[in-house]
Amino acid sequence: MQKDNMIERLKVMETRLKEIDELLCRDDIIQDIRKMTELNKERATLEEPVNKYQEYKRIELEIEDSLVLENDSDEEIASFAKENVKELTKKLEAMYEELKLLLIPKDPNDKKNIICEIRGAAGGDEANIFAGDLFRMYTRYAESRGWKIQILDSNESEMGGFASISFMIKGEGVYSRLKFESGAHRVQRVPKTEASGRIHTSTATVLVMPEAEEVEVEINPADLQIDTYRSSGAGGQNVNKTESAVRITHIPTGIVVACQVERSQLQNREIAMNLLRARVYALKQAEQNEKIDAERRLKVGTGERSEKIRTYNYPQNRVTDHRIGFTIQKLDRVMEGELDEILDALINADQQDKLALEAKKYQDETK
Repeated sequence: MQKDNMIERLKVMETRLKEIDELLCRDDIIQDIRKMTELNKERATLEEPVNKYQEYKRIELEIEDSLVLENDSDEEIASFAKENVKELTKKLEAMYEELKLLLIPKDPNDKKNIICEIRGAAGGDEANIFAGDLFRMYTRYAESRGWKIQILDSNESEMGGFASISFMIKGEGVYSRLKFESGAHRVQRVPKTEASGRIHTSTATVLVMPEAEEVEVEINPADLQIDTYRSSGAGGQNVNKTESAVRITHIPTGIVVACQVERSQLQNREIAMNLLRARVYALKQAEQNEKIDAERRLKVGTGERSEKIRTYNYPQNRVTDHRIGFTIQKLDRVMEGELDEILDALINADQQDKLALEAKKYQDETK
């Protein structure tokens, strides 16, 4: 990214931030929840780069002042000014690199909570057991970061693990850390259900969706088919006596969600609607990403279950992320929730992709 182009973009962002702050004080905007939400989201994407740009400008002024003092008749002052220019120039160069990263288009969902679905796929009982292992891995990771987990729906497997499990993770920046986890996760190991000791390959699929608010997704009640049925899960005497479980079908998209984790039908319906909003939002997001992210290695929020994104090889204690060719020999620690090394590599690769796309975009604009 050319420096002059970057500075121009920052000036525009600085002006826009002032405009948004003025708009947010207007009565007509305050009374419009949707508009308020949109403006606050836009403001959140502008605030950090603009603050950094203002700091950048302050350092530039300090350098200018120090350059003047380099010619001072007092040798001590001149010497101090020269050293100061060197230090400030290094700081400015580092800040320039930071600004380049901050100008990468922000994902508006990065600060959101997530709804995650894990399903056993190819491999029968072993796939379901692996789905349970993945759920435990994400649970441990969430606990290490102080995030909260709420199970929304689950279908336990007789041999252990889950045929499917849906859960929410709440906390600061959850989506920004876990958004690249969607896809097929492959495990290579001797199954717990296999007596002969042969290594099998099984898969479980993960779908990570940002939590969607009502103002972000409009769902027409007329487009919903709502069925209630008796819960088949845990719940003591309440199970199979009251129709507390809820299944909702969104007719336009064919998306079906269900919830039976609560005793109350009203609570299960609320959770199911939350799931439905996330699924509809993720579907729209996937359609947008197909258009704008064709050149990126990492697809975000597409919910593409068939793409094998990662292999967990137990005999070699190895985890490999196939999208970026990243391998670590720490599978035992990864399964205990130590995911940061993998996630940092994915985030860094995504940043580099975006920087390359921004540079290409600038070249195309200046031709």
